[in-house]
Amino acid sequence: MNPFIKTFVCAGAIGHRRLVKYTANDGEMALATSPTDIIAGVTDFPGGAKDKERIDVVLFGPADIELGGTVGPGAGVTADANGKAIAAAPAAGVNHFILGRVVVNGVAGDIAKGFVNPHRIQG
Repeated sequence: MNPFIKTFVCAGAIGHRRLVKYTANDGEMALATSPTDIIAGVTDFPGGAKDKERIDVVLFGPADIELGGTVGPGAGVTADANGKAIAAAPAAGVNHFILGRVVVNGVAGDIAKGFVNPHRIQG
């Protein structure tokens, strides 16, 4: 399966394999820095991009994702403060937006294979 990738304009600098969120402007993405951000996808743009430059984003399908913490296969992942993927673990009644799931074990700094399928979960 091939990923569905679309090009957007950066609102601020965004690195490679980082989680991104929608902004109020059409065609623009910003770095996702919280589980409460509406996560759109993960960047696939080696070297990253600077503010107002164009960047490719995987919106659905297989992707490599940079981890910010320990995760296991099947774990739903959300954004940490640096736009890296961490295991989603919302408290009771709290909503978290997740990028999708990883399909391998990994720890902070690893590049994990995952499947992008953004949605929301509630603890």
